[in-house]
Amino acid sequence: MATNLDLEEQEQLDQLKHFWAQWGNAISSVLAVLALAYLGYTGWNYWQRQQAAQATVLFDTVERAQRSADLALMERAVSDIKDKFGSTVYASQAGLLLAQMLHDKQRVDDAQTQLQWVVDQGSDAGYQAVARLRLSAILMDKKQNEAARQLLSAKLPAAYQALAQDRLGDLAMLEGQKSDAIGLYQSAWKAMDERAEYRRLLEIKLAALGVSAKTPESEKP
Repeated sequence: MATNLDLEEQEQLDQLKHFWAQWGNAISSVLAVLALAYLGYTGWNYWQRQQAAQATVLFDTVERAQRSADLALMERAVSDIKDKFGSTVYASQAGLLLAQMLHDKQRVDDAQTQLQWVVDQGSDAGYQAVARLRLSAILMDKKQNEAARQLLSAKLPAAYQALAQDRLGDLAMLEGQKSDAIGLYQSAWKAMDERAEYRRLLEIKLAALGVSAKTPESEKP
């Protein structure tokens, strides 16, 4: 009986050796790839957390500079946060805050540069959309209408599409395209939440053009 068990064990061992000889290298390679992928994933997450934590410290400086209206400090802090932590959302937030302060100080070209950075380099679609809207206003003031139209015609998150339609309506009005403006304002009005206060501004714009928000296409002037 013992001999039979020994033979069965030896046969199983031989089968295992044969299987490992045939597939051992492939299995080892797969396990190595999985291990490296796991280490890479955990390492990437750790790096991102470290980046965010360090960026927070610099962003605190940005906010402090904003509260004290210290433009020089704010410019240095924003430059640092973009250079060192440009992939974080804090960099986009900082760029938007600096752009607003620069615009308030009549440094419009510098504000434009900050907004363009957020559009091109920002890591958050929402902040990029805000930058597009603000930058389009600057371009429209400079009569660079086509550049503004291109900014506003890009695919934006759903929450910002109505605002882009409204701004495109303003652009149409600047170009004397009254009918197009009405259509764009109405599209923006329909796309907005019924409780949005901004809807009232659109209703005022449309009333000034002689139509209501719900005027059918055939009745537009």
